[in-house]
Amino acid sequence: MLHEQLARLAREYVFERVKRFAGSEFANFVRHDISVEAKKRLIFLPYDLEVKASVGQSQWASVPWLDFFDPIVTDTATRGFYVVYLINADTEEIVLSLNQGTTEVYEEFGDNEEGRRILARRAIEMAERVADFSAHFDNTPIDLGSNSSLPKGYEAGHAFGRVYKANQIDPVLFYTDLENMLSAYRSLVDRGGRTPIDSMMDQSGSTDILETRKFVLSKRIERAKNVRLPVLERRGLKCEGCGLEPTKHYNYQGPIKNIPLDVHHAMPIRELSEGETRRYKIPDDFLVLCPTCHRVIHKQNDEADVEQLRDSVRFLFASKPR
Repeated sequence: MLHEQLARLAREYVFERVKRFAGSEFANFVRHDISVEAKKRLIFLPYDLEVKASVGQSQWASVPWLDFFDPIVTDTATRGFYVVYLINADTEEIVLSLNQGTTEVYEEFGDNEEGRRILARRAIEMAERVADFSAHFDNTPIDLGSNSSLPKGYEAGHAFGRVYKANQIDPVLFYTDLENMLSAYRSLVDRGGRTPIDSMMDQSGSTDILETRKFVLSKRIERAKNVRLPVLERRGLKCEGCGLEPTKHYNYQGPIKNIPLDVHHAMPIRELSEGETRRYKIPDDFLVLCPTCHRVIHKQNDEADVEQLRDSVRFLFASKPR
């Protein structure tokens, strides 16, 4: 069970991290066994998440962790926001946390008090955006037992969560908390994440909060790494509106991921409901469009109506031999 494996990690990490890192069976237990057990917990939950556990890369980390990533937001603990279990090995505590990428903030604002102040401010904003969830958790500061840079960033970036003693875990509470936290995470993504509402409205061109949130979510989906490439590969490298083919008309010969075509999330925005378990289906819910057609289709009442787009776009590409 996941709670038992995390409890073992919390109890034994102090002793294991004084041993040789390379080839450590304990490190493999964390990276593999705990990750696998966490993935099993997701099988019957309506979330498409990536899972990763770590005790460090070339050496033991000050704070080991188990992360849950939504791939339309991030696939790494260095950026974005995510759900994480953080371990305080000194006190043998497990911290469930809605947290955020420390490294990206440090790179922009500095690995200092200013950087941590930014993380703390954003953590408050995250908690406020999903206040209906955060009210059921603890929002007091966490202590990870380390003065190292990254753990201090994790402490500052903590929005809300729960702390469990390794030898006093209530399994019912533990798994109820996990499900509620993952629901909070999904809602935070659906509501725009950490993007300020005025910025979201500028992007969407709407002052309606629900339409704005749906628009921003749709844009996140289009940009996600696990969406763009599969859609291009399966729908083809040709604009489904005007017929532009970059490989033919621009003589583009670079990698597919960089081709000057957009992936358009064609599911009507009004049909994207918060907490929806099925956000998209590849390739059915998407169109491949050139940037111009992509802008035009967003002006339509029905953003999935490619026939209307074709009727409104009057480009003619001549294919003449040079």
